[in-house]
Amino acid sequence: MAAPRVLAIVLAGGEGKRLMPLTAARAKPAVPFGGIYRLVDFALSNIVNSRYLHVIVLTQYKSHSLDRHISKTWRMSPLLGNFVAPVPAQQRVGKHWYLGSADAIYQCLNVIEDERPDIVVVVGADHVYRMDFSQMVDAHIESGARATVAAIRQPLSMADQFGVIDVQPDDPTRIREFLEKPTDATGLPDAPDKVLASMGNYVFDADALVEAVTRDASSSDSRHDMGGDIVPAFVEAGEAGVYDFIRNEVPGSTDRDRAYWRDVGTIDSFFDANMDLISVQPVFNLYNDEWPLYTGYTGLPPAKFVHAGAGRMGHAVESIVSPGVLISGAQAAGSVLSPGTHLHSWSSVGDSVLMDGVQVHRYAQVHRAILDKNVIVSERARIGVDHEEDRARGFTVTESGLTVVPKGSVVT
Repeated sequence: MAAPRVLAIVLAGGEGKRLMPLTAARAKPAVPFGGIYRLVDFALSNIVNSRYLHVIVLTQYKSHSLDRHISKTWRMSPLLGNFVAPVPAQQRVGKHWYLGSADAIYQCLNVIEDERPDIVVVVGADHVYRMDFSQMVDAHIESGARATVAAIRQPLSMADQFGVIDVQPDDPTRIREFLEKPTDATGLPDAPDKVLASMGNYVFDADALVEAVTRDASSSDSRHDMGGDIVPAFVEAGEAGVYDFIRNEVPGSTDRDRAYWRDVGTIDSFFDANMDLISVQPVFNLYNDEWPLYTGYTGLPPAKFVHAGAGRMGHAVESIVSPGVLISGAQAAGSVLSPGTHLHSWSSVGDSVLMDGVQVHRYAQVHRAILDKNVIVSERARIGVDHEEDRARGFTVTESGLTVVPKGSVVT
């Protein structure tokens, strides 16, 4: 039997309001992460590592940096017809932008018609995880379902924070009901203290997806959302299956990072996911060369640490130090330092995420903060030390005490 023709669609049009101010000038999938990556790189790396090399990325909101990153980084050889192509909102079916994730696919049905796939894999662009989608596709085909939803096990006590999948008691691979943030969910047959939460990743028979989004487009009551409208329609028709993420075997994964998945939808979750990368035995391991994470940084010099005098030693511990970083007689601890960051003498950075090109000048202090690209921290300035001072400057301070400094700010 011939392998099915698979088209992958990445939904990357999200506005990401809860990640403001990091999304003030860019789409959420374009937000830098882990030093050298963009959030979209995780979805795309999973897709190409799964050997699916026909990929479209649906973009919309402030998409310039995202489109540029995809065009410069994700270039396939055209010899075999492989591609990763950004597809912006084009108003092909009316004078409106994408009304939701389902409408985004509906407006781009011409791509599906051109590619004529048997299977369509639909994934979000702003989660951090590793996943072999080919295993989910195989399970989908074997099940006979027309739509399959990827789900991750979460504590029953957290059910009211997720879209929860209630399975058929006699067949845990079939969805009985899709529950939106339920307060009275029941546990799984084999794990009463767990529920299955939707990951926002789907596999569809191509003809079934085309039919579903076309029907949805004509409904005035629909929110035109994949998780809120399309999946429930398949559930109601008895055609929806579930793929338990715990079944996914990613080459090179460890017991510690197996089945890792993070939705970085808020500033705090974004920060926590970055912190997951830096421990001696990281919760999420960037160093798995059997399932590499691809991105576009080339041509940068190595990181450099200079000065070793008393009280003026350039060093970093429990930190990610990217190419092009210069630590000059400064200290960094528990932090992610992105390309081009420069820490000057006697400055200190702790428990923070610094994006590309940040300059921290002499004697400055940065503590529990996220500094967006090209922020300049002036000599002796402090960030994250006095939250009232941070708020007075107009910076965002989360309830957990994280200070966020917008792109290009000069902190005095």
